[in-house]
Amino acid sequence: MELLQGGQKAPEFTAKDQDGKEISLHEYLGRKVILYFYPKDDTPGCTREACAFRDNLPNFTSRDAVVLGVSIDGEKAHRKFADKHELPFRLLVDEEKKIVGAYGVWGMKKFMGREYMGTNRVTYLIDEQGTIEKVWPKVKPETHATEVLEWLQKNS
Repeated sequence: MELLQGGQKAPEFTAKDQDGKEISLHEYLGRKVILYFYPKDDTPGCTREACAFRDNLPNFTSRDAVVLGVSIDGEKAHRKFADKHELPFRLLVDEEKKIVGAYGVWGMKKFMGREYMGTNRVTYLIDEQGTIEKVWPKVKPETHATEVLEWLQKNS
């Protein structure tokens, strides 16, 4: 897994969200993008992380930042997850692993003594010009949204 670094151009992508609507990263030029990668819809850690972003969304929006979640789950799983937890932001479908690959978050993981390939929990903050401003390579689901918000408050 080779993560991208601050100062690099964020790889462009086009993907469908939980409503089947296509979006591209370049549509968000002029705004900050919090692009967070998570392993799986409706699992305990991913739910805590998504709900924390949901609860802090007004604070991100007031800083002209948009939140986008990405996992390799499909549109139906994303829709169910978003509905169940009232997630007001877009969850991007990456079943073909193009985005997780481009951002270096797909790699070897370990859980309960087992090794497997999966999505690592990583967040990228992309600036208004489409450049990676900050990378959080190891994320704690419970506190991560607050960590991103504090960083934005100090640096914007």
